[in-house]
Amino acid sequence: MPSDLSIRELTVNYGPVRALHGVSFDVPEGQIAALVGSNGAGKSTVLKAICGLVEPVEGTITVGGEAVAPKPGAALRLGVALSPEGRRLFGRLTVEENLMMGAYTVSDRRARREMLERVYGYFPRLQERKRQAAGSLSGGEQQMCAIGRALMAQPRVLLLDEPSLGIAPIIVAELGRIIEQISRGLGMTVLLVEQNAQMALSLAATGIVLETGSVKLTGTGHELLASPEIRAAYLGH
Repeated sequence: MPSDLSIRELTVNYGPVRALHGVSFDVPEGQIAALVGSNGAGKSTVLKAICGLVEPVEGTITVGGEAVAPKPGAALRLGVALSPEGRRLFGRLTVEENLMMGAYTVSDRRARREMLERVYGYFPRLQERKRQAAGSLSGGEQQMCAIGRALMAQPRVLLLDEPSLGIAPIIVAELGRIIEQISRGLGMTVLLVEQNAQMALSLAATGIVLETGSVKLTGTGHELLASPEIRAAYLGH
């Protein structure tokens, strides 16, 4: 199966500290891949490198076979959108205004409106609160808004950075179902970066385990969930 996102020998330094050591993996087209690991393993650094927020020492990142330049905005132009850790919504703007901010690269008005309706279909609570200030939403609703805003860019590759962080377990389960629906319904490639390994690997066709900046294990989500090593390290078994 062809890869929508391919990372090869990605190495990143923060000053004298090496954060990533030759990281390589592929995210198959139209599937969910989970990048898991403990805090500080390098997961967010991978996303920053994809989005051009840090410049790799070496390595390549390609989207749809096209190289991503190491500068902000380059990945977006190739069809990559990020739902960032911590949501980063515009708290004083309404829910719908926040969503429309994600569509600023989409010039077709009809396409923007159609995607907005799709987002409301995935997240009915956002439609109920579309005139409400985003800052007044619950944590789970804000996360829905952040994912919806990224979808408004109509990406081929969706990056989700810690969507379960600070969210009640019942909302985490709901978000997991919606992420799966988004990937299947839109045929969208998803890279899910999570400390919640149980949630992420249960959704993922492909799993990648990072440890201190290096790829420790890869496999299907189910294979990794069944691994005694992963269960002991990340699932508390």
